Amino acid sequence: MKKHSARVAPLSACNSPVLTLTKVEGEERPRDSPGPAEAQAPAGTEAGGRSSRRCWRCSRAQLKKICWGVAVVLCVCASWAGATQLAKLTFRKFDAPFTLTWFATNWNFLFFPLYYAGHICKSAEKQSVKQRYRECCRFFGDNGLTLKVFFTKAAPFGVLWTLTNYLYLHAIKKINTTDVSVLFCCNKAFVFLLSWIVLRDRFMGVRIVAAILAIAGIVMMTYADGFHSHSVIGIALVVGSASMSALYKVLFKLLLGSAKFGEAALFLSILGVFNILFITCIPVILYFTKVEYWSSFDDIPWGNLCGFSVLLLTFNIVLNFGIAVTYPTLMSLGIVLSVPVNAVVDHYTSKIVFNSVRVIAIIIIGLGFLLLLLPEEWDVWLIKLLTRLKVRKKEEAAEGGADLGLGLQSKSRRARPSFAR
Repeated sequence: MKKHSARVAPLSACNSPVLTLTKVEGEERPRDSPGPAEAQAPAGTEAGGRSSRRCWRCSRAQLKKICWGVAVVLCVCASWAGATQLAKLTFRKFDAPFTLTWFATNWNFLFFPLYYAGHICKSAEKQSVKQRYRECCRFFGDNGLTLKVFFTKAAPFGVLWTLTNYLYLHAIKKINTTDVSVLFCCNKAFVFLLSWIVLRDRFMGVRIVAAILAIAGIVMMTYADGFHSHSVIGIALVVGSASMSALYKVLFKLLLGSAKFGEAALFLSILGVFNILFITCIPVILYFTKVEYWSSFDDIPWGNLCGFSVLLLTFNIVLNFGIAVTYPTLMSLGIVLSVPVNAVVDHYTSKIVFNSVRVIAIIIIGLGFLLLLLPEEWDVWLIKLLTRLKVRKKEEAAEGGADLGLGLQSKSRRARPSFAR
């Protein structure tokens, strides 16, 4: 029995440019061979029992996966919306978006330790930390993680990660969280466009329509507040954040391909190390130049900073590794479902006005996001479904005609006189 490795491919939209949309392939199971023709009745009964048990197992597995999917969707939605709202609340006391980005990114260092803890608990073949680290380092090439690889294959992604999160958090200062969260959903459209141009991915008309809807939604969202400079800057920051995230994912696929769970965890931990070693100087410079200044360290809301970091870490963990228990489409739904959550919170905590233009823009961007979740073979599946429905209707009509014919024959037989004595 041959097992396939689970791999992670960075294709879905999310707040941080994380490695998402994992593909997990199960074990290949041999099919049962049919019984001999001499024993049709018992063999048929046994085959029927096997098929019913197999269907029951299949339905139970699918039901379990859907239940896990609901839990993952709720977790993604709650952590993403919670992180966004907590960031907005933090800026009322601590106006330092870059420092908050740096502080939260440092927590990425925990990815590999948490993965290794899960490996120790679940794996049958337990390895030492050094062995597991060396095995995961093969992701970077035969020589592993060298200094050259660190600066050429990890550092650029560390910069893109920081830019994505900083632009997103800075946008929260300018506009409401509803607009920020819905505009970031355009990330998926940008990923498709870049993949089509750079990676030569398959052209899909429905995804072009989704990209057009995303661009139209951005324009309408800008118009909703009357093209004021404050809102235009905020929208530009969110679009820039979504673009950086899309660039991250496409470049990752172009340069590194896909990664197993352990390799993805190690890569994200390396981004945390890069952030600590090379990005730390920027918050220090911003502090001494009083761009992001606070009077004393006692005034920093450490609870808010840690809470935001934990929520963002949870969001990234679930979005990266949740595919092990559910479908990727369900996880992506958690992101778009966070938009109405943010809208409800904004309605009661801020002065947001949900005029017709803003509502239409939100619906258009959401529709574009959902269209991008359609699989590549969706048109083939739709044609097969319609064909099956047509065949079933014809069979039902034929069965109805046959039943009617039998009924008429039986009536005619009853009506005939009998001369036998």
